[in-house]
Amino acid sequence: MRWRVVLVTILIVSLLFEFHGASFAQTPEGQTTDPPVLESPAPPPQPPQQDEHRLSEWTEQERNNAAFMLSELRGRVRTFPASAEDRLKLAQELYRVGDLDAALDECRAALKLQPNNPQGLLQLGIVLMAKQDGHAASTALMEAILIDPELTHAHYALGSVQYGLGNAKAAIHSYRRAIELQPNFPDARYRLALLLKLTNRDQEAAQFMEEAAIGGVPQAQFFSGNAYKSGQGVAKDLARAIFWWTKAVELGHQPAADALAKLRRQALSNDQTDRRRNDALEGFRTYRTLLWGEFPDYSRSGDQDTLGTTLLKDNRIDDAVSTLLQESYALSEVALDELVRLYESGRDQHLAPFDKKMLGCIETTAAEGFVPAKKALARIYGLGLGVTPDRAKAKTLLKGLPKQETKSLMDELSLR
Repeated sequence: MRWRVVLVTILIVSLLFEFHGASFAQTPEGQTTDPPVLESPAPPPQPPQQDEHRLSEWTEQERNNAAFMLSELRGRVRTFPASAEDRLKLAQELYRVGDLDAALDECRAALKLQPNNPQGLLQLGIVLMAKQDGHAASTALMEAILIDPELTHAHYALGSVQYGLGNAKAAIHSYRRAIELQPNFPDARYRLALLLKLTNRDQEAAQFMEEAAIGGVPQAQFFSGNAYKSGQGVAKDLARAIFWWTKAVELGHQPAADALAKLRRQALSNDQTDRRRNDALEGFRTYRTLLWGEFPDYSRSGDQDTLGTTLLKDNRIDDAVSTLLQESYALSEVALDELVRLYESGRDQHLAPFDKKMLGCIETTAAEGFVPAKKALARIYGLGLGVTPDRAKAKTLLKGLPKQETKSLMDELSLR
């Protein structure tokens, strides 16, 4: 489907929508081929058809607020029919609720009143993009740029239109111009990186992709992780790949979570060669060392120190919990032991026991074969710590583990 990446960062006021990244091509389990660093970028999209789908997702208060705002703006236009500014505000609100035809009418009415209004032409271009009229959108946006060459979002929107019309070279130029005008524009860097990759400029693409990743674009973080894993445009560095995938997971990016899960299974599975298993384990170990760089005021005092446990000793509870989760997902036994203690007992008045995120981490890594997590989860279910007791599940979790590692725990749970 054409026009599928969101454009409402380009709305003139504060209408913000999220970008949808390119999909992640899964590699079948057991296959050693790395996933592609970047897929071909999808054409920029229109927002979802909002009349029913989008509005049905709004809360009652949001719907009431939208209705009130539309009523207010309609009243302004009735009172001041020659005000181009009021008509554009009404067009923006109509666009936000998904009434594209009415928004288009108001844009055109505003431009009859002020034909050389660059903001009006930008708004018109955005609505035409949503209506999948790329040629008309391109015309409106280019007119806006002729009037105001420094209208950053018009260049950005034009890049999306030009790619949708099959002109990648012009799209690259438009994205570059948007970045020149507004250097702190991570979404433009992300879109530019996709197009540079599409035209086989891997090194430049990787640079812009990582800059977008630093700016917080989760799709860029995921693709930067892929680039570091495969060594396309950058030197291979599995720890940096884990770093960026973890950042993307924190923003809810599921393909990055899948990539990390696959790598953990590689590190923990006896079915892998020693080299592949050790490479994955070393990647996670080096990643845990990288985390210290985010807290330059702290340094390691010993091999049994993790950043999370160090932060916990300093009573930085929120930072400690977040870091312990990252380190536990990165297969640190020390961090996991501390996380389990926090799950079972909490931390004074600062942290209640039986935290769901902690349990989720323990369950996930146990399912992937992390022995310390399997033992911890067996104890949690055997004693009913924050969960419904399930002795059968506890016994299953311990099955196949070395007897010397599980004997005392089985005695504690009376599972013999």
